[in-house]
Amino acid sequence: MKISTAIKSIGLGLVLAVTGTARGKEAPEPAASPRPRIEAVFVLDTTGSMRGLIKAAQEKIWSIASTLCQARPAPELEIGLVGYRDRGDQYVTRVTQLSSDLDRVYADLMAFQAQGGGDSPESVNQALHEAVTGIGWSQDNSTYRVIFLVGDCPPHMDYQDDVRYPESCRLAAEQGIVVNTIQCGSHGPTTPIWAEIASLGSGVFFQVEQSGGAVEAATPYDVKLADLSRQLDSTRVFYGTAEVRESQEERVALAGRIYAEAPAAAVAQRAVFNESESGKCNFLGIKELVNDLADGTVSLAEVNDDELPSPLRTMEPAERAAYLNEKAEERGRLQEQIRDLSKKRQDYIREEIVRRAGAGASSSLDHQLYAAISAQAAVKGIKCEGGPVY
Repeated sequence: MKISTAIKSIGLGLVLAVTGTARGKEAPEPAASPRPRIEAVFVLDTTGSMRGLIKAAQEKIWSIASTLCQARPAPELEIGLVGYRDRGDQYVTRVTQLSSDLDRVYADLMAFQAQGGGDSPESVNQALHEAVTGIGWSQDNSTYRVIFLVGDCPPHMDYQDDVRYPESCRLAAEQGIVVNTIQCGSHGPTTPIWAEIASLGSGVFFQVEQSGGAVEAATPYDVKLADLSRQLDSTRVFYGTAEVRESQEERVALAGRIYAEAPAAAVAQRAVFNESESGKCNFLGIKELVNDLADGTVSLAEVNDDELPSPLRTMEPAERAAYLNEKAEERGRLQEQIRDLSKKRQDYIREEIVRRAGAGASSSLDHQLYAAISAQAAVKGIKCEGGPVY
């Protein structure tokens, strides 16, 4: 659909919404087929030796999400985290539940600092057990549920009150959760246990450099994409109860923190993800008025004044519709620019960065994650296409 056509269609929906006859109300379309689901939890060693990997994860989480979302049909995606250290450190585990709000997941990931450790074995057993039993996994057998255990040291096997990894792998198998293991570096005692966990978890084991071994993906397009993403976020208009609006304003504040603290490459990757079909949930959140008017979820006449954000409450109905139509048109223009720059960015990475990496690109974290995801998701009828997104 051309952007002018898209804008015209959105505008028509908003104008009709003033009278309470938003398009789609008179002749509802048949319900779409359910989209596949992917639930992925990353279990990360956050001790001092993992500084390079944590930095890579912080820079790569959006590209990993985009890689997951290349699947066809476009999946619903939720990501969770379990950061772990060892007993006697600042914490043993920190858990972020599965969520489609990847901005919040990313904020938790940014908070991870590599500290502690030093005695080689870590609380791997507890972290893996909490990932299997303490995360709110769905029970739908068609969902691709996966854990990526990432670390460089073996588990303590001398903690008498631990649930050891074979039992956690058994419980994972009962729930249809695949367990993959990624060893950072080449510490000898880790390798056989990481390989065994992957085997017991019906997953794959692979090794990467201590720093994570991801393809560096800074490009000349990142700063512009980050700016466009910030502008796109400003087109969101949240409505609903005071509680809902407050929660969505927290989303706005969280995005502001990402723009302030994240590197330009990560913000650019976030823009690419948010523009994907699977990224709409992260971009829109819930009760986003421009989108809900455009797709006929609600008409403007149905929205009570006290459900609107303050600037809209004093406007006349026609003025409100004009304001929201302007937001819709601005969103359409920005999304087209983001799509165009995203393609140029990915082409640049493939033609320049991956080419320079040569054979090393095929053994990078990016490629090995993509290979594992592709094979495992296919079992659930989810087909991945196009290789990793950087």
